[in-house]
Amino acid sequence: MKAESEYIVEVEDLTRKFGDFVAVNKISFKVKKGEIFGFLGANGAGKTTAMKMLTGLLEPTSGKAIVAGYDVEKNAEKVKFKIGYMSQKFSLYDDLKVFENIRLYAGIYGLKRSEITKKITELLEELKMESLRNKLVGDLPLGWKQKLAFAISMVHNPAVVFLDEPTSGVDPITRRQFWEMIYKASNAGTTIFVTTHYLDEAEYCTRASIMVDGIIKALDTPQNLKRKFNSDNMQDVFVKLARG
Repeated sequence: MKAESEYIVEVEDLTRKFGDFVAVNKISFKVKKGEIFGFLGANGAGKTTAMKMLTGLLEPTSGKAIVAGYDVEKNAEKVKFKIGYMSQKFSLYDDLKVFENIRLYAGIYGLKRSEITKKITELLEELKMESLRNKLVGDLPLGWKQKLAFAISMVHNPAVVFLDEPTSGVDPITRRQFWEMIYKASNAGTTIFVTTHYLDEAEYCTRASIMVDGIIKALDTPQNLKRKFNSDNMQDVFVKLARG
């Protein structure tokens, strides 16, 4: 009997080309169960392309990715039921009410009707959005949309949740509140895989990789990365890596 892996994500030489352009270039790494794994880099570094491959939304040109025990290329549909995914645009339906968005995604993920009713109540209470239950999502402030999108990505209790630039465009206070939600999910046992171009957010991660021009240039704990590159903060680490 095969022993269960301690890793929730295993990536080997994953590559994606668009014509002659290499967006992701033979990246390899592993994410341990229960980690908050930061996937950092400037805009255009290849983070979103890599995440789309890991979530089954984009086929790799070459290489291999195992997520939640499944080969993503061979079992993309099975992977999608094991993971949560929050895209940069939140994937919410603006013309549906708050509770209708929760109901829709819970149904897509296969929850039973009785479970969906209970989940709607739980999420609205947890988000302190009971009074916004019947409000159109399109009328919500950006910060509320962000929190709702994260909660919906977790509606089916996934083993790992992928967050693509989740704090982009919101104020520092809302960013901090969102990270508190991430910590809560992590403490409950969910692995978090988060991309961000806010280098200071690496400090909140168990480990962080730094991607430059489609290549992972460094991967370690934030403390070890700062020590290795003799830097006081992750922004300085990134600048040194980007300069080569």
